[in-house]
Amino acid sequence: MPAALDIDQLQTFIAIVDTGSFTRAADKVFKTQSAVSMQMRRLEERVGKSLFVKDGRMNRLSEDGERLLGFARRMIRLNNETIAAFDDQQLEGSIRIGTPDDYADRYMPGIIARFAKTNPNVELYIECEPSRELTIKMARGELDVALVTHNPRERMSEVVRTEPLYWVTSMNHTVHEDTPVPLAVGRRSCNWRNLACTALDSAGRDYQILFTSWSATVVASAVLSGLAVSLLPECAVRPGMRILSPAEGFPALEPAQIGLIKRPGAPAALVNAICGHIAASLDNITPVGHDEAAANSSQTPVARRDNRARNDFAAVPAW
Repeated sequence: MPAALDIDQLQTFIAIVDTGSFTRAADKVFKTQSAVSMQMRRLEERVGKSLFVKDGRMNRLSEDGERLLGFARRMIRLNNETIAAFDDQQLEGSIRIGTPDDYADRYMPGIIARFAKTNPNVELYIECEPSRELTIKMARGELDVALVTHNPRERMSEVVRTEPLYWVTSMNHTVHEDTPVPLAVGRRSCNWRNLACTALDSAGRDYQILFTSWSATVVASAVLSGLAVSLLPECAVRPGMRILSPAEGFPALEPAQIGLIKRPGAPAALVNAICGHIAASLDNITPVGHDEAAANSSQTPVARRDNRARNDFAAVPAW
């Protein structure tokens, strides 16, 4: 019978990925850097694969390392759920969470389901608002945790997910060829709206804002109906949408980052528990419509996967 994987080694492996550094991972798991390196060598010996590959003076996850990461997170989550099921001192109370509606639509079902399994006595209050409004509510003490679009110029948040930001159009229409290009975006204060306008201005592309809404559903509907072009993070690309390329006159965009804000003074145990579930869930999510959109994009799925790996896992110093 094969020897079992070591949970402690898997936790250290995940810590390296989450922090992007052996040194920071050592601090997180309360070990020396040499102990962390030794654990990774033993884990590689156990699975019989190299988990990291050299990239100049740095190390990054190998393809086998990426494969192991998904299994490792599921094993740690199941381990924690098992322990929680026999915990006589389970968390109780309520926690207030804020999130934009597009994040709520994509992320919250899985987060809520997993959190409820391990914390059945905790009531979740979830409010959907744009990131800017959520930041204001956090400052007023009206929320305990907020999942927001990371924007260090406007708010401080802990980045928990990085993914590409794409121009999207309908697969069945040619509205992206129109002049001016019709856009579906958020309100004037929306960061992505401002980014879209700035990018098109820089490219010398004429555009006209036809649809303005905070609702991700409204924006997606305008795109799918062939009425407008928009820009969306990879996770929000839906079946029926096509990713537009620079060759089609739509300039490449900086990646989108999703962050967490915690209210000082909020119940620490509850906040840490829900934030842990959010961070783990977002790292594991497969984007909706990713494969279909990829098939109709100028960038191949492999190329995007490699780019996403570089974004999600910062370069790790060599051992």
